[in-house]
Parts: sequence; C-alpha cells; structure tokens
Amino acid sequence: MSLYEHVYLARQDASAQQVEELTAHLKSVIEGLGGSIAKTEYWGVKTLSYRLRKNRKAHFTLLNIDAPSAAINEIERLERLNEDVLRYLTIRVEEHEEGPSAMMRRAERDRDRDDRRGDRFDRGDRFDRGDRGDRPRDRERRPRDEAEAPEPAATGE
Repeated sequence: MSLYEHVYLARQDASAQQVEELTAHLKSVIEGLGGSIAKTEYWGVKTLSYRLRKNRKAHFTLLNIDAPSAAINEIERLERLNEDVLRYLTIRVEEHEEGPSAMMRRAERDRDRDDRRGDRFDRGDRFDRGDRGDRPRDRERRPRDEAEAPEPAATGE
C-alpha cells in the first residue's frame, strides 16, 4: 500500500458537522477497501485566493492515508459527485509528517504572536503625536514673476 496526503475543500455553506460526516464517510470507504487513515486534521474555514463556484471561503480538511490506489480512486470519484466538495488534491508521499501539519503549526504560531502583542501595545495611543508647537499652517508664497519663468525652447525654423 502507498502513503497519500489528501486535502479537500468543502463549501462554506456546509456546517462543520456536515464536513465531519463527509470525512467519516470517506474514512469508512477507505477502510472498506483495505486502507487506513493515519491522521485527520480539520483546518477550519479559510478565505480562498479566488472564487470557486461562487464561494469565497471553504472548509479545509487534511487526511493522511495509507491505502491502495483503488481506494484513492473511489474517494476521488465520490468527491466529484458530491456537490459540497469544491476541490480536492491527493499527493503520494514517501512518509507521513509527524506531529501537526504546517497549517496547524502556523495557526498556533499566530495565536502565540497575538497573545504576546496584546501585552505590549496600547492601541489607543497609536496615532497621538502630541502638540506640534507653533507652526504656520499656510506658508506665504511669493507670486512667481514672469521674468523668472523659463523661456520656451526656441525652434530651429
């Protein structure tokens, strides 16, 4: 059997419970065909780079699969038929990544960064520059004399 990473995008209108049910259905199909799911990660609802079938957001789900190619063909066929699935991608890998995926690590890193920032900055004082002193707002400009204006370029006629 081969190792695969499979990501699918479900419509934003689908509830998280419907996405979990779809994942459970795909898992049962894979196990029925002699494969197994090593890891399942629900990445949440994310904004898409461009619209897919009039959707601007989608539910992202990752499956690490150890299964024969017939099982992969079957779940891809089922996803093509399902109206809730916008896109899917299956990649054959040499080994599965240990621990959380890069998307989950990024979410943790962003949460940690936001927690650290909250203590440091008081956003209310962000644009207050204080008193700027006595400065003339309108500078007096002297009118430009016609004598100082540059001469138009002479033509060689």
